[in-house]
Amino acid sequence: MQTPPVCNYEGSDYQTSFWEKGGRDYEDGCEAVALKRLLPAAGSRLLELGAGAGRNTSRYSGYAQVTLLDFSRTQLEQAKARLGTGERYRYIAADIYRLPFVKGLFDGATMIRTLHHMAEPALALAQVCRVLEPEATFILEYANKRNLKSILRYLLGRQKWSPYTREAVEYIPLNFDFHPAAIRDWMDGAGFILERALTVSHFRVSFLKKTLPVRLLVAVDALLQPTGGLFQLTPSVFLRARALKTGVKAPQGAFFACPACAAPLDDTPPLIHCPACEKQYPVIDDIYDFRLNPPAEDD
Repeated sequence: MQTPPVCNYEGSDYQTSFWEKGGRDYEDGCEAVALKRLLPAAGSRLLELGAGAGRNTSRYSGYAQVTLLDFSRTQLEQAKARLGTGERYRYIAADIYRLPFVKGLFDGATMIRTLHHMAEPALALAQVCRVLEPEATFILEYANKRNLKSILRYLLGRQKWSPYTREAVEYIPLNFDFHPAAIRDWMDGAGFILERALTVSHFRVSFLKKTLPVRLLVAVDALLQPTGGLFQLTPSVFLRARALKTGVKAPQGAFFACPACAAPLDDTPPLIHCPACEKQYPVIDDIYDFRLNPPAEDD
């Protein structure tokens, strides 16, 4: 079954090499501030899209249940080792383009540092809106093409692509920067109403990160984040949006739907069987695998 290409972190040490040892305490701190500002005080079910190893999951403490979704099973294994098992967390290996949930299931969702891997962002955002109940909260982070560094590089002739045009720029395979206007159009087309924008990581410059205390940089970044409502010139932008009132709410007790045919599924580990199309989805070590095209090493 054909789907847009997926950026797969299977077997990656991303959490360790990029976050824990990669000198990104500043970025992590700034994102924590933004999430605290944008998250509702409480909620029932949150869907964390592109959850990875669960770096942000503990920040969603206001939600009764968090469903972590990632295409990489090994990333979810790291998240499970960090967070544990139980009723509060569900671990789902799946493709964002084919989410394995019934319509209107979640009252909240986040997608942090994930959209920039989407070759078809409008399609991904439409899938997110489909599984959200009416007026659910969605927090999106995206990589901003029109940031100050790219503008200066373009004006100095050190960069060929324009930061002002709406098309996405793919700087390495399956890594995209997006224009804010394009993001707004896709969000509107998917069925979201934008409520707030925060600009994040104003000081993502190696020299500043090496010479100034992280706490100071994060504090000043926090002061500047609300300017995102006026203009977006940072490499990272956080949005809070609300799903339209016209959606549907999932029936009581419904949760999974077949990613191949959308038929509702019973939660019957260790194997979930679709009565409509006969596809089967394994549940191994508390991780549900709904990937239609899993990596060869996982087959």
